[in-house]
Amino acid sequence: MGDSEAMVAQGYTSAPYGDYNTSAAATTVESTGQENASLVNGTGPEGGSSAPVENGKASDEVAVTAPGAEHGDNAVSTLSPEEERLWSIVRANSSEFNAWTALIDETERIAQDNIAKIRKVYDAFLAEFPLCYGYWKKYADHEARVGAMDKVVEVYERAVQGVTYSVDIWVHYCTFAINTYGDPDTIRRLFERALVYVGTDFLSSPLWDKYIEYECMQQDWSRVTMIYTKILENPIQNLDRYFANFKELAETRPLSELRSAEESAAVAAASDASKAAPSESDGKADEEKSQADGSSEQSPKLETAGSTDPEELKKYIAIREAMYIKAKEFESKIIGFEMAIRRPYFHVRPLNAAELENWHNYLDFIEKDGDFNKVVKLYERCLVACANYPEYWIRYVLSMETSGSMDLADNALARATQVFVKRQPEIHLFAARLKEQNGDIAGARAAFQLVHSEISPGLVEAVIKHANMEQRQGNLEDAFALYEQVIALEKGKENSTVLPLLYAQYSRFSYLVSGDAEKARKILVEALDHVQPSKPLLETVLHFESFLPAPRQIDYLAPFVEKVINPNSDAQNVASSTEREELSLIYVEFLGLFGDVKTIKKAEDQHAKLFRRSTSELRKRSADDFLSSDRTKMAKTYNGTPPAQPASAQSQWSGGYAAQPQTWPQAQAAPAQPQQWNPAYGQQAAYGAYPAGYTAPQAPAPVPQAAAYGAYPAQAYPAQSYAPPVAGAAPVQQPTAAAPQAYYNTYY
Repeated sequence: MGDSEAMVAQGYTSAPYGDYNTSAAATTVESTGQENASLVNGTGPEGGSSAPVENGKASDEVAVTAPGAEHGDNAVSTLSPEEERLWSIVRANSSEFNAWTALIDETERIAQDNIAKIRKVYDAFLAEFPLCYGYWKKYADHEARVGAMDKVVEVYERAVQGVTYSVDIWVHYCTFAINTYGDPDTIRRLFERALVYVGTDFLSSPLWDKYIEYECMQQDWSRVTMIYTKILENPIQNLDRYFANFKELAETRPLSELRSAEESAAVAAASDASKAAPSESDGKADEEKSQADGSSEQSPKLETAGSTDPEELKKYIAIREAMYIKAKEFESKIIGFEMAIRRPYFHVRPLNAAELENWHNYLDFIEKDGDFNKVVKLYERCLVACANYPEYWIRYVLSMETSGSMDLADNALARATQVFVKRQPEIHLFAARLKEQNGDIAGARAAFQLVHSEISPGLVEAVIKHANMEQRQGNLEDAFALYEQVIALEKGKENSTVLPLLYAQYSRFSYLVSGDAEKARKILVEALDHVQPSKPLLETVLHFESFLPAPRQIDYLAPFVEKVINPNSDAQNVASSTEREELSLIYVEFLGLFGDVKTIKKAEDQHAKLFRRSTSELRKRSADDFLSSDRTKMAKTYNGTPPAQPASAQSQWSGGYAAQPQTWPQAQAAPAQPQQWNPAYGQQAAYGAYPAGYTAPQAPAPVPQAAAYGAYPAQAYPAQSYAPPVAGAAPVQQPTAAAPQAYYNTYY
């Protein structure tokens, strides 16, 4: 057996890819009717099993460097101008998929037989996108072209660790083994290893077909029958075809060829027992007669094994038919979900809303069914197609945590935060919450700090959650310092869109947590000194003044309100007419509570002049406006379309907080309800050219509404970008459709 053949037989794992949480996937190995499928990652029953890393791993992370930068290889480091340009793009923004594919094409064109250069670009690309099975295949083909069989095996081993639940990559690997090696046991072990992971996949027919084809070439009919038996236990596509083919095989070959050695022995033993049962003396007489006739060599076992009795055949088929019927019954329950999956493989382009919702519904159904192995397998399938969506990773982690499978939960969270959605702040905020719950406060702080420093500096939701955690830990001064540091950074930016919200939240936090009204007021006064007055900011200030102890700062606030509702031609950031009218109404009602007659009349006259509304019209309020709850007002103001959330690392971050109405103050914040997933995507070929860009829609403007004072309309602060601050990065266009809100999104 050659070195590369031994590598396949042993489930070879290359060093950089074999040290990542291997125990985490162990519980996913199930029997699924695969009694002989004990080879998992190259270890048989004697040596135990060590399941491979599933669908990518943290140890795949490598620095994105141009070829030759590390080793000084002149042949590798010689780059064309186009290669230099493309390498500079992916170094600045390693998630730029189109630049990567263009770089691979250019490298292949220039490199020809320079396998070192090809290895460099594929290693860097697949560290960033390990689920692109087609590029693993292309990489292996390059190694095969130069005759490096051991390297081909190494690439395939890395591939099946990077995208473990891909039927296609296992088919490619097994096809390579069939075409390369002559040892049937080596090839069979590889097939059985593949079936442990994807044999129950509804779309696993190509792998089963390849296995059947191979055993038919070997004319090992008992193994072919064994394969059909395994298939018929699982509700997979083309089950009717497999049952029909099995029946045809059973009716055209003698049972002696179809039964395995174990089955033949069991049937023979049963036959012996039945023949011996009527009379021990009769049995002895028959045995003596057989010996006298010289037929002692033809035992009852051989007679049974070679039986072509129609009743035996009927019984043999009936056992498999019962499996088939049971599998078909379950298939009828899941076929609707399976048919709705239009893109079962990974791609950077977004999925459509219906397909994303279908995955959630499918997961709901399988979780209710209660089969843990099916749950894990479906989550892993889902996270191939939906790898760019934090909500599915979060759901997987919570599901495994609920089931008590902490190894799987930790494995999934590590893959999410270190490989697949590592640039999306939502997953890191979730990780921080989980670490805090598990007592790892240092780990939670590190997750928050990663968001503050690299992922999304100035993200308001991260600041709020981090400050809240520090307050829970008794570190109130640290929480204050966090707000002040972020505010200081945002003040250094020109026209910061989040600075008003940071001031508002800091003021609210100070008052509700420490009860320091003067500090809270001072923060808002500072905001008015450093921030362009706006309807959301002034609405917050007026609301805040309404419940602070007297005296109210009416004279101080009047010029700021005037500047917004009656701007001059030089005013910047002019509010819309709707926002101006709403702020004017709020101000009139505020003065109605706390102003004197003169200030009230002045405000009412100004409103009537600016917006052509009489003072009597100002007081026409529907009873619903006064009696309905804050939640009802939110629904009226905000039309229910979820804010945009990123599908890739460079899209817009719509923090849940920024789109929510400010019903402040509250004794405590009510947890946000889980949001629906509503992105829109397209479809693709296995690995070809992909469209480059898209534009994210803006959150809808609030519907104008005259709300009663004290329950103001929702504030519509702009969504924050969370693209990592990379110098010289090329602008990245946004997807055509918004990805979903977080499936589990609460404030704490």
